[in-house]
Amino acid sequence: MTLEEWIGSIGVTMLLVGFFANAFGYLPSDTQRYHALNAVGAALACLASFQIGFLPFVVLEGVWSAVALAALVRLARRPMPH
Repeated sequence: MTLEEWIGSIGVTMLLVGFFANAFGYLPSDTQRYHALNAVGAALACLASFQIGFLPFVVLEGVWSAVALAALVRLARRPMPH
């Protein structure tokens, strides 16, 4: 496999782990871990898409990563329950 394929495969694996874990009740979607998997996984998939010149997925994964990062920031700013 090429470097781009490795990067993309790791990113997509992270996205799928988060998706399946959420779908089967192991990882709630309102957790930092869930959004971190999405942010990093999408960023890696975005990078790999950029490296191979596939612009539609650069846009898709770039937006996905940005939204997940925004959710992480929102969670970090949320007051902690007592």
